[in-house]
Amino acid sequence: MDFSGKKVLVTGASRGIGRAIATQFAAAGATVAVHYGNNEDAAKETLAQLTGDGHIIIKADMAQSNEVEAMVEATIEHLGGLDILVNNAGVYDEHKIAEVDYETWQFFWQKTLQVNLMGVANACWCAAQHMIDNGGGRIVNVTSRGAFRGEPDAPAYGASKAGLNSMSQSLAKALAPHNIYVTAVAPGWIETDMAQGYLDMGAAQSPLQRVGKPDEIAHAVLYLASDGSEFTTGAILDVNGASYFRN
Repeated sequence: MDFSGKKVLVTGASRGIGRAIATQFAAAGATVAVHYGNNEDAAKETLAQLTGDGHIIIKADMAQSNEVEAMVEATIEHLGGLDILVNNAGVYDEHKIAEVDYETWQFFWQKTLQVNLMGVANACWCAAQHMIDNGGGRIVNVTSRGAFRGEPDAPAYGASKAGLNSMSQSLAKALAPHNIYVTAVAPGWIETDMAQGYLDMGAAQSPLQRVGKPDEIAHAVLYLASDGSEFTTGAILDVNGASYFRN
């Protein structure tokens, strides 16, 4: 896949899946904006691994609408445009309903939805305004198989990802007349910092007897963002090693 000349913003790109996505886009010729929330050192490590020139790092709290807007505007200014937005940033915090108090329950619901759903919605809106004015673009949202199978220990996470799936499909319909193609990737268990402590369980659920690698998710994202994949708009691509099937 060739992304020469493309301008790409990847949120949550300081490590894990986001880093793999940024790295693969750069290797394919794109110029990449690496977003991070708090870990500037990790973002700089990602930046150092990118092939080519002109890449940047951008700090933003995805829960703050003004910072999301500034992130997109800075990307457009420094890269000279925005062709592809990949919404990968997200949070996962356990809040078991039978174990947490009401205040804690509310806190994690508000935090999770604000970052995983509202933050993505805001990034999509900001990016779409530029893409509409410039002939089109691609938006790929990273969700989770947890949107389908449930997240009993972190229900807000599952709900946020289910909402993101629905939003992706709604935006695919709304933005198609503007040549903006919106898709989603729903990973299963992937070898990331977020999944540490669950990897053995995740491997046991797949007939491949292993969890996925960040590069495998990145490969799916690049496909959905590539020329020739336009008719997949609205699709949610499951990448979970056959550990879970939807009807």
